Amino acid sequence: MSSHDLDGKNIDVEALAKDALDDEILFQELLRGVRSKDDTIRQNSFKSLQIIAEENPHYLYLQWDYFQEMLSSKNNYHKYIAIYILAILTSVDVDNRFEEIFDEYYGILAGDKAMTASHVALNSSIIIRNKPELESRIVDILMSIDDIHQGKQKELIKAYAIESLMRIYPEVSDPQKIEEFVRTQLDSKSPKTRNMAQCFLDRCD
Repeated sequence: MSSHDLDGKNIDVEALAKDALDDEILFQELLRGVRSKDDTIRQNSFKSLQIIAEENPHYLYLQWDYFQEMLSSKNNYHKYIAIYILAILTSVDVDNRFEEIFDEYYGILAGDKAMTASHVALNSSIIIRNKPELESRIVDILMSIDDIHQGKQKELIKAYAIESLMRIYPEVSDPQKIEEFVRTQLDSKSPKTRNMAQCFLDRCD
């Protein structure tokens, strides 16, 4: 496939992901594509690699360093993509690479950019499911957004944290602690967070 194909608005990303497993040139093009300045190429490449990460994680795990480098990028789109891909790849992280970048990954949540911080919160349920030994550490971080996030959108980011916690509740070791945290968000200044807290409690009560 040529790069021209990656800029199609209605491209079949599932077919693209499948083809890339047997076509090294296309696969490398997708890797380059997630760093493209063209929004459509970047999105198509990202969605295709996301499918590969979910369905053939061992294949993409070999590229861990590439996405780890993107996590450190000053470009928030690159960072956003790495947040998702690395979270999914924890399913096959036999070398505990994620533990090595734990502080960097959650340092994004403690930063001041809502766009990336919110998606670190959202992807936390995937990481907890794949690495249950990190559960208490991650849950504590998600419930400390008031204290750690440096931006102005703390209340909004809590909505993503609640959505993430909803996905792992009540299998967590201390569901009561999580429920108490969620109840305190019923008075949040963010309508999205209030609604998410109510949704959580309606399902869990």
